[in-house]
Amino acid sequence: WCISRQRSWGVPITIFYCASCREAMTDGKLMHHVADLFEETGSDIWFEKEAAELMPAGTACPSCGGGEFVKETDILDVWFDSGVSHAAVLENRDYLKTPADLYMEGSDQHRGWFHSSLLASVGTRGVAPFKAVLTHGFVVDGQGKKMSKSTGNVVAPDEIIKKFGAEILRLWVAAQDYRDDIRISQEILQRISDAYRRIRNTARYILGNVHDFDPATDSVADSDLLEIDRWALGQLEDLVVRVEKSYDDYEFHVIYHAVHNFCSVEMSSFYLDVLKDRLYISPPTSLARRSAQTAMYRILDALTRLVAPVLSFTAEEIWQQLPGDREESVHLARFPRFENSLIDTALNERYQQLLAVRSDVSKALELARNEKLVGHSLDARVLIEAPAGPVAELLENYREELATLFIVSQAELTTNLESSQVGEAVPGLKIRIEKAQGDKCERCWNYSVTVGADDAHPGACQRCREALAAS
Repeated sequence: WCISRQRSWGVPITIFYCASCREAMTDGKLMHHVADLFEETGSDIWFEKEAAELMPAGTACPSCGGGEFVKETDILDVWFDSGVSHAAVLENRDYLKTPADLYMEGSDQHRGWFHSSLLASVGTRGVAPFKAVLTHGFVVDGQGKKMSKSTGNVVAPDEIIKKFGAEILRLWVAAQDYRDDIRISQEILQRISDAYRRIRNTARYILGNVHDFDPATDSVADSDLLEIDRWALGQLEDLVVRVEKSYDDYEFHVIYHAVHNFCSVEMSSFYLDVLKDRLYISPPTSLARRSAQTAMYRILDALTRLVAPVLSFTAEEIWQQLPGDREESVHLARFPRFENSLIDTALNERYQQLLAVRSDVSKALELARNEKLVGHSLDARVLIEAPAGPVAELLENYREELATLFIVSQAELTTNLESSQVGEAVPGLKIRIEKAQGDKCERCWNYSVTVGADDAHPGACQRCREALAAS
């Protein structure tokens, strides 16, 4: 590595030469003297002073005894400057430690900063200056082309912030697999914005439904939680493990996809959708409602902590609205603690099968809508014939919960079902959609044959009458 460069200015190579015999003066005492001058006044003194002014009085050449000297005019390679930055930064500050936890730069620095730092540190300290190195690709346009002002494909960060907000820019950075070149375009940013909105809407929905919940007094013990709430918390723990591992492994794009899928698939498309009936219809302080609120509160508390490093302002906004006593800021709080007791493999397997059945029912409901048989799913009565075996046994065990899981007014298990849809996710499953029996309850919007049976509440079904009596 040739560390000298012929430039007019830079960090000087502090070597003196005897004017008579050209002997190089490089002893440690002289070097420390010059280093002290640099520390006191800066390295420009090398160019401002004559050699005699930079050397201790009485310095003589060890070879010929001469007393006149000239300075080296070459400067250090700039890669040497950056290569010793670890010593200048980490070793001179008591609140930092060496070696550095991480060196991060573009992929071109394998033969640049990473290389020069390694050479300088190993050569002078005997150890690498870093514990880990992370390299990333370069930002290119949506077609993978290098950005250029002349081409007109440059996307400026301040323009993104003005149009989408800083949170979208941060989320875009986290969403990219930086090991390759990173694409950016208005279309990509719009997709990121849509994903952000789903995450934010999940938080808004939960906050709107825990407004009357005090975690200190209203929380339900794990053993008393309703089964679907325990399932949701088990899904949360899977997310916690995956996200924390991804942070440790610097796989931020995995965090983005995991959080987005959790909010849009497990939460919005299933769990929170199913919960609406229980949250809106059950008595305010009932076990059913408090169980749902307990699960939702714990989910949002953990989710907010997990996304805080990426969605800094959104997480703080959520944190300030969450009920209960907590740290002043989410950025002063720890990551969620993994709750191994909430992992129930058997429960998760049952719900995976139930979700497969639900998928087939949803397709049958969509066909019924297209045929104008029903409008909303609550207009429907679902008849199911399951193939003999584990699926039939599972559905029999969940017979009373099926209507809730499918978000229909009635769901029944039957045999010898004719004129039916055949399941795709569950082979052998038969489904028929009919109009729900009874009248529409004015309170829960479910159809029931019990509507009109009570003169005091003629428009309410039996379930709603019981809820009203308990409120």
